[in-house]
Amino acid sequence: MSQTMRPRAAVKTSSLIAGLAAASLTLSACAGEGSSIAGSGGELTELNVDYATYSVLSLVIKEHGWLEEELGEDGVDVNWVFSAGSNRANESLRAQAVDFGTTGGGPALQARANGTQIKTVYVTHASEGFGLAVPEDSEIEDVEDLRGASVAVTRGTDPYFFLLQTLDLFDVPVEEVTLENLQHADGRAALDNGTVDAWSGLDPILAGAEVAGARLIYTNPELISPIVLNVTEQFESEHPETVQLVIDVYERARQWVLDNPEEAQDIYAEEAGLEPEIAELAFSRFNHDISGVPVAEELSPVLETIGSFMVDSGDVRDQEALDEALETLFEPSYAQAAE
Repeated sequence: MSQTMRPRAAVKTSSLIAGLAAASLTLSACAGEGSSIAGSGGELTELNVDYATYSVLSLVIKEHGWLEEELGEDGVDVNWVFSAGSNRANESLRAQAVDFGTTGGGPALQARANGTQIKTVYVTHASEGFGLAVPEDSEIEDVEDLRGASVAVTRGTDPYFFLLQTLDLFDVPVEEVTLENLQHADGRAALDNGTVDAWSGLDPILAGAEVAGARLIYTNPELISPIVLNVTEQFESEHPETVQLVIDVYERARQWVLDNPEEAQDIYAEEAGLEPEIAELAFSRFNHDISGVPVAEELSPVLETIGSFMVDSGDVRDQEALDEALETLFEPSYAQAAE
C-alpha cells in the first residue's frame, strides 16, 4: 500500500540559530546527584507531568516512581495527569495544568504556532502505530474509496495530520470526506458500532481494533512525526534544574526499556489496561532505540510537510506563524546533557 508522496510546494523555514543550546548546558545536573530544584521562580513544591498510553516511557517512570524518588526528598509532590491524546496534552500545557506534556511532533508544532508557549525538550520514541482502519466487512478497500465516507479522527493530533496527508496523497479532496471529530477511544467506538465508515487511529487503541477484526487500509511511517515531550516556557525558565532532572529520568527510562523489553511490555499492558495480545502488537510498533535529542535538522523536514497541511486547513493561522514556531520550538540542550 506504499506510495511515494508527490512534491508539494516548498515550505519556507528559517534555520535555527546556531548554539541555541549552549547557554543551558551548564544547568545540567544528573538525576540522583542532589541537584537544587530552586530556580528564578522560587522554591518548587509540585511537579505536574502527564502520562499517556502512547508513551511507554511515561508509564514506566510512573510505575517505578522515579520522579517521586528524585524529588520527594526536596518536598516536591509529583502529580500525574492522564492525557487521552495530543490535543488534550496541548490543552493542559496551554492552561498550565501540566508542566510537561507528551504529544506528537506535529501537534507540538501546531500548539507553538498558535501561541502556546512550549518547548520540545525530548524525543520519547518513534511509532509506526498509526493507520486508517475500517470494519472487517466494510466495502472500503483503499483510500480512494473514502470519497463520500465518514471518518472519525481527533483534530489536532497525529492521526488527524496523517489523514490529511493521506487524502492528499491519493487525490481525495478532504471536502469529499466527512470528518467526525472524536477523541481516539470514541473514534474506535464509532467504528465498532457503525456510526462512521472509517477511523484514523493510533496505538494502542488501533492495535485493539485490529485484534478485534478491523482492517487497516493504509499506513505509512513516512507521514508520522515522532512522539515528543514538551515543557512550558515559564517552567523551563523558572526551574531549569528540574527540567534537566526530568529529562535525565526519561533517558534512564529509555535505557531501561531497551534493556528490559519484556518487563516494559508488561508494565505497558498493565498501566494501559491492555490484553497481552494487544500490548504485544502495539509495543512491537514502538521504536525506543533512537536519540532523545530534538534536533531541528532531523525533525524539521517531516514537520514542514505536516505544517503545510496545518496552514492549508486553517489549523495554523498563517505561514509566518508556522515558520516562527519551527525556529523556536526545539530546545535540545537538556537531552544532550542527559545523553
